[in-house]
Amino acid sequence: MATDHQNPASKQQQPGTNAFKLVIYEQENFQGRCHELTGPCNNLQEAGVEKVGSILVLCGPWVGYEQESCKGEQYVFEKGEYPRWDSWTNSRRSDTITAFRPIQVDSQEHKIVLYEKPSFAGKKIEIIDDDVPSFHAHGYQEKVSSVRVQSGTWVGYQYPGYRGYQYVFEKGEYKDSTEFGAQIPQIQSVRRIRDMQWHQRGAFHPVN
Repeated sequence: MATDHQNPASKQQQPGTNAFKLVIYEQENFQGRCHELTGPCNNLQEAGVEKVGSILVLCGPWVGYEQESCKGEQYVFEKGEYPRWDSWTNSRRSDTITAFRPIQVDSQEHKIVLYEKPSFAGKKIEIIDDDVPSFHAHGYQEKVSSVRVQSGTWVGYQYPGYRGYQYVFEKGEYKDSTEFGAQIPQIQSVRRIRDMQWHQRGAFHPVN
């Protein structure tokens, strides 16, 4: 069973370069009822999804949220297979996903500046066209309280090695940590989000 929650007519359309497609299975290892998304969904339960057990991303990237209306803990999904909840998070706080939205990746260039204090004050670390698994290794050991994204789309992580809570950063300004969904101003690694359909060499492969 496949259900398009947003626009049933979209299944008859030929996918374009900006198409998004994600399949949710209610059980682990791609078993049970499945539901197809091609656009944002603020409440999966209202759309008929009882539980998110595994996820197949056919065209992405996407971000899932712990709470409805795209709130709470964030989980980034790029093109690929996610057979159970610990394949998309290692924070161990929650295995619940209640909302999804596509992530627009419209820039070949990537530049982000992270600041120690709110409103872009204090010490800073500037990253251009690179993934940084450890801020400490680059000499930055401060907290991150505000962020300015000049180009590209990024995901920041609470701990080194792309671990812990995830925070999506799209082009724009985040004047304090609450604006990017962090309860504490702590980010220790960051990487670029790339649509794996178009950036095979830049694809992120988690290592357990």
